[in-house]
Amino acid sequence: MLTTLQYHFCRQVKNIPETFVENIPNVIDLGNESDEDTGGDDDEHGRFLSAEEAAGLQREMWGDARIEVYPGKGAGAVHSQGIPTMKEFENTLGGPSPNLFAPFNSQTDWELAKWAKLRGPGSTAFTELMGIPGLREKLGTSYKNANELNKKIDSLPTNRPKFKRKKVEHADETNEFFCRDIIDCIKELYGRHDFVPHLKFKPERHYADPDQTIRIYGDMHTGRWWWKIQKAVESRIPGATIIPVMISSDKTQVTSFGGKSVYPVYITIGNIPKDIRRKPSTHAQVLLAYLPVSTLDQIDSATSRQRAVPNLFHFCMRHILGAMEQAGKTGVMMKSGDGLIRRCHPILAVFAGDHPEQCLAACTKVNECPKGRTPPNSLGEYGPCDLCEAGDILEILGAFNPDEQPEEYNMFCKSAGIKPVVHPFWESLPYTHIYQAITPDVLHQLHQGVIKHLVSWLVTEFGSAELDARCRTMPPNHNICHFSKGISKLKRASGKKHAAIGKIVLGLIAGLPVSNGCSPNKLVIATRAVLEFLYLAQLPSHNDETLQDLDSALATFHENKSIFIDLGIREDFNLPKLHSLLHYTSSIKLFGSTDNYNTEYSEHLHIDLAKDAYAATNHKDELVQMTTWLERKEKIVQFDAIVEWRLLGRLQPLIKPPPTAHHAHVQMTREPVAQVPLDKIVSKYGATDFNNALAKFLTHHENPNISRQALQSAASQFRFNFDRISVFHKVKLWIRDPQGCAETEDTLDVIHARCMTTTRTGRKLSARFDTALIDISSGSGEDDQCGVEGYRIGQVRVVFKLPPSACNRFETLQSKHLAYVEWFSSFAHSPEPLHGLYKVSRALPSEHRKSAIVEVSRMHQSIHLFPCFGGPWRSNWNPNNVLERCDTYLVNSFQNRQSYLTVY
Repeated sequence: MLTTLQYHFCRQVKNIPETFVENIPNVIDLGNESDEDTGGDDDEHGRFLSAEEAAGLQREMWGDARIEVYPGKGAGAVHSQGIPTMKEFENTLGGPSPNLFAPFNSQTDWELAKWAKLRGPGSTAFTELMGIPGLREKLGTSYKNANELNKKIDSLPTNRPKFKRKKVEHADETNEFFCRDIIDCIKELYGRHDFVPHLKFKPERHYADPDQTIRIYGDMHTGRWWWKIQKAVESRIPGATIIPVMISSDKTQVTSFGGKSVYPVYITIGNIPKDIRRKPSTHAQVLLAYLPVSTLDQIDSATSRQRAVPNLFHFCMRHILGAMEQAGKTGVMMKSGDGLIRRCHPILAVFAGDHPEQCLAACTKVNECPKGRTPPNSLGEYGPCDLCEAGDILEILGAFNPDEQPEEYNMFCKSAGIKPVVHPFWESLPYTHIYQAITPDVLHQLHQGVIKHLVSWLVTEFGSAELDARCRTMPPNHNICHFSKGISKLKRASGKKHAAIGKIVLGLIAGLPVSNGCSPNKLVIATRAVLEFLYLAQLPSHNDETLQDLDSALATFHENKSIFIDLGIREDFNLPKLHSLLHYTSSIKLFGSTDNYNTEYSEHLHIDLAKDAYAATNHKDELVQMTTWLERKEKIVQFDAIVEWRLLGRLQPLIKPPPTAHHAHVQMTREPVAQVPLDKIVSKYGATDFNNALAKFLTHHENPNISRQALQSAASQFRFNFDRISVFHKVKLWIRDPQGCAETEDTLDVIHARCMTTTRTGRKLSARFDTALIDISSGSGEDDQCGVEGYRIGQVRVVFKLPPSACNRFETLQSKHLAYVEWFSSFAHSPEPLHGLYKVSRALPSEHRKSAIVEVSRMHQSIHLFPCFGGPWRSNWNPNNVLERCDTYLVNSFQNRQSYLTVY
């Protein structure tokens, strides 16, 4: 049944003919969004929705007046009703059948086929398996070998188009590429039945305050691009549903030796929320094409070859995306999974790729900015970088005929700072501004770019010996990668490794002097600013204030970067990846937070859609085999969705998944590790004051109003009615998003508190007692997840439960997990001014430390501490004893996003 809001937008909608609209601009300048723009269209009565109607509809659907939906009924309007996707699939299979797994004989028959294609061995091994005498008869399979299974899979229905093999003659060489029909790929993504409850059909403006002065940017539909494009399309042909097309491409190696590469191109749409889009398991990104990987070595001239390669790329991309030209202008009727048909306009919104890919798409050189007009020798300067005007570039490229005037054409392109590409692939795409569509790339620009440069500069200044030694000394933490051999000798470190280095790099240099008699202050401030920018850039939700902080962090780095020149490490900062940071704020405002278009997600797709696909071939004419292998795998996934729909009930036209489930904050193992006598707790776990702390806790539990003076006296007289406790060695914490993003999954955190143990294989594990951020306020701490007020750091020594023998006296504590912690000093009113980290300390030796028993539920998260070395590295410190031998620490606020937003 449709909700009132859906009914309001669906009833009595006029069918608007698909007429071609003249004078549609291929390039639209989004400029700065005006707050006065309504961007709306008239409803069927020739008027806009009133403010009261709009607010009422918003409250009904969202319950929050801070969301402004694109006004009017035309945007996202339903034009007609069709057959739901799953019903259509079932009709293709012959209609309803008593056998829920038809055309397979049974569930066993189907599950074996799914295992063989998604998890099983190769075709030869599967054929040998099915050849075991009597196995096929016992399983009742409808196939007897891999070939018969492949034929059965090939007969299954699918909405995804097949790959087509194309040939292109270029520079006296024949190149092949494989591609799918892009409109059919978009229709398949748009028509997924499991995406129906989540699809976005019109843009929105989100605000953080009731006065609507602080704008929020999160998912694609909350950015300015969609609103502006919706207004531009609606002004020419009302009743449009915008499909923001997101393209990513990246050449990748599929062999460890030999340098065999493939060039995949992926597509997804911005109507699908980012939390679904970025998960490979949801299959919300489709492999669109494999581009040619030829470097055109048969061309003798290096200059000619450099010109020919980008032209080959643009020719193939123009062929692949060409169908979007007409579809973007006039629209294409598309059916969502629930059968509702809308007129959709697929428009290229985002082109995601690493720096070489961005330059290739923008027709610029690799030492230049792919988005703006800043000269290569000025990339290190801090200041605005004006975007290139796509219209001007096209005018330059079209000024000469490259066939009749090749020299003039090349010289003109050179003077304009662009490559002589005859026809860029985005030339005819409507409403497309390629220099805005090129989006920030956190993986390559920050992790494998700026962080990589920063680490190399720091190693140059401080030396690998000192930094590597400090790396080896860092105490363990669930969120921190332990570099047992240091960081200076890492070879071909991945983006994940550079992200891990970024978590500890500030603690590595804190307190170290620099050479040339310079002050280390500017170097520490510059390093902190880079990390601030990195963490702010990755927030899943931005507002005007966080974007201001982002710009401020970048400005701080540029104000202090001269220290690297003073130290002789750098001569300039003309690095394209560093320069790219200037464009983050504008891109976030246009397209939402960076997790909408981070290439980290497409890099993960390489595993399934490139490397595994290549491994499944015999390495001869591999692209034919790879595309066939992928098509069969996709059919298995789609048929699995049909089976699930059948099992849940054929009469359901729409399956709405339950809302995102949040875990309990604390998760413990069902059984304890051991029952430990009270007199062994001190020797095994180093809990020197355990009995006294437990006596105080239980006394206070029995008499909450007892004074502090009387508590110590009463605790000294307390007698336990048990002699052992149940001990646990691990606490799992599920941390909710500190920004309150409901769609963001909980983050797993783990706190270890174990004595020295021996594994089943005989390997000895050193004792480990992690530090945690503990709520010491009267509340639970869950409502206030930002700021250190109400929290204190403690080292967790013992995690335990009271035994059943204490049930009569402490019944309310039987189900609660408790922990013995040794306190560090309280947080100061503000962090250290230089590096922005809080400093804490505690007494040495352990007999003089303050301790207490706390409920495990009060643990907010684990916390990582940087030891303050007070000079060069100390050889008698190691990860196992540094928390016992060091007395002063810096609190690592960069261990993860939760700590960054909490400990500030």
